[in-house]
Amino acid sequence: MATSTSTAPKKVGKLSTSVGLKIQMAVSGLIFVLFVLVHMYGNLKMFNGPDAYNGYAQFLRDVGYPLVPHEGVLWILRIVLLAALILHAHAAIVLWRRGKAARGPNAYKVKRGKKNQQTYASRTMRWGGIILLLFIVWHILQFTTLSISVGADDYSALTPYDRMIAGFQPEVWWGYAIYFVAIGALCMHIRHGAWSALQTLGWSNRYREPVFNGIAIAIAAVIFIGFMAPPTAIILGIIP
Repeated sequence: MATSTSTAPKKVGKLSTSVGLKIQMAVSGLIFVLFVLVHMYGNLKMFNGPDAYNGYAQFLRDVGYPLVPHEGVLWILRIVLLAALILHAHAAIVLWRRGKAARGPNAYKVKRGKKNQQTYASRTMRWGGIILLLFIVWHILQFTTLSISVGADDYSALTPYDRMIAGFQPEVWWGYAIYFVAIGALCMHIRHGAWSALQTLGWSNRYREPVFNGIAIAIAAVIFIGFMAPPTAIILGIIP
């Protein structure tokens, strides 16, 4: 008697499907947008002087105490952001590989040698994501672990306000340049990502798309201006 050598198809979890991965990217991306907006608000306290900014930095460490250990809420936030980052990056890599395999080797070749907009957007998101990952590492080493000293020899002994001032002095213009490129990449990522997330979550349609596209652009513009305002004011001497 003949026997079948075929095997049952491997089951794929809902979160492993392309739709599931896009939902992971959308949700984790929205978490990052909320965090970025709060972080931007905190940075703008530089304009209120050292007491306001240092007080905000201390508040992040004291919030929830004594119900939770000192810096407990801050560590919870870090763990949530790390988990969101891992989910976001994993989903992006898997979707990129699947898309590349589906498009084939001639995906970038279209009539008259022009490249399609979707391919351009995906490449921008991919490289922007890499820039952001590198910047996150740099930012943590500069302002969290204080492993990198910028603008001062006794960097770790300074207050958070003074570290911001030291990090964006004219003589360390390259620190400002790194920040400018990273925030630019962040805003491009958010602009396309927010629009894509709204579509993935089913909130957008052809009638709402122009509105949501405008909202995504507005959010990106607000974040760029909000993040670049303090370092620009510092390097120009507006914030002493």
